[in-house]
Amino acid sequence: MSTADDTQIARLVVERKLCSTNEVELVLAEQKTLSKNGKPVALPELLIRHGYLTHTQINRLAKTLDEDSMYRPAQQIPGFQILSKLGQGAMAVVFKAKQLSLDRIVAIKVLPKRLSENPEFVERFYREGRAAARLNHQHIIQAFDVGEAGGYHYFVMEYIDGKTIYDLIADGKCVEEQEAIRIILQTADALWHAHEHGLIHRDVKPKNIMLTQDESVKLADMGLAREVGDYATANAEAGRAYGTPYYICPEQIRGEVNIDFRADIYALGATFYHMVTGRVPFDGTTPSAVMHKHLKEPLVPPDHINRSLSAGIGEIIEVMMAKEPDDRYPSMKIVMEDLDSVAKGMPPFQAREKYDHRLLESLATRGEVIKETTDEGLSVDVTGLVSTQWLVAISVLLALSVLCNLLLIFLP
Repeated sequence: MSTADDTQIARLVVERKLCSTNEVELVLAEQKTLSKNGKPVALPELLIRHGYLTHTQINRLAKTLDEDSMYRPAQQIPGFQILSKLGQGAMAVVFKAKQLSLDRIVAIKVLPKRLSENPEFVERFYREGRAAARLNHQHIIQAFDVGEAGGYHYFVMEYIDGKTIYDLIADGKCVEEQEAIRIILQTADALWHAHEHGLIHRDVKPKNIMLTQDESVKLADMGLAREVGDYATANAEAGRAYGTPYYICPEQIRGEVNIDFRADIYALGATFYHMVTGRVPFDGTTPSAVMHKHLKEPLVPPDHINRSLSAGIGEIIEVMMAKEPDDRYPSMKIVMEDLDSVAKGMPPFQAREKYDHRLLESLATRGEVIKETTDEGLSVDVTGLVSTQWLVAISVLLALSVLCNLLLIFLP
């Protein structure tokens, strides 16, 4: 530890009444003498040597110092009074604060010093602020300010007193179907707003969806958001998988350049799946194993896991999580239409149309040749006959499906 750390340790020891002031002064005097004689010893070591403190107590004090050091940069942001620490991730520390000029509670995200020296992380941090500032929606956390103070970069945003969806589904818990639909509908609405402004979120997951005290959804963390037309960033990130393994779409895993809004549709579908089944769509011992399953392994239908789910929910999730973007919903707006239909007790018309189209296409283009041997020993190609029979049967079923759907809509 440095001299500054020793001074802070001495202060904490006295404040917490672990040692008297006289005892600390004696140990500090001994430390000074040892240093003059060329035998420097850290204060914690001397405190342990004299039996004043244990190793466990010193470790607790060191942890307190680490937390205090996180507060220091936030305290340097002018115009804000730091109230408490809300959380800490690999990329930033978030504080609850009071904005003095407007007398309101806000959240402040601060980039750690070690990352502030990396231009890539700094640019991503400001990109998050700029992306959030472009959006004004009731279900998206509002951005207020972004800047730098005392060598630290900070981002001021709306403070949400609530919980995340991840908190709801911890330990394998499920969200009741109608409540899950409500949450996903509001999140889809927020993402639709972002998409209309040309932004892809790219990291939709339960931890980035918050619920306020009145149970309203707030979409958080635009840290990986990217403009659809930002080809410079797309090319710079080519070949790298950005996102969270449990919810990431196949094209993001492959590091493709042309990522579009359908990446968010897949991630929201994976989040929906987790909410209604209590488990992630694909699991594995490593992130690589999980991502490989997103690429190659068929999805277990959610209604095969949670038997109480309506068929419509399973159909929507399966289309949202199709491995090929072209097989998914074409927009978040269409996702919302199907969610609204199922919420009202009707079928997900768009999902069924998508599914039926894929089935017909598969039957029409399958390449295997079926041959039948006649009594005379001649080989006859009956592929066309079988395909035609299937197409006729499926067409009849489709017609009946459409008729039933119309009856559901128009009959009292």
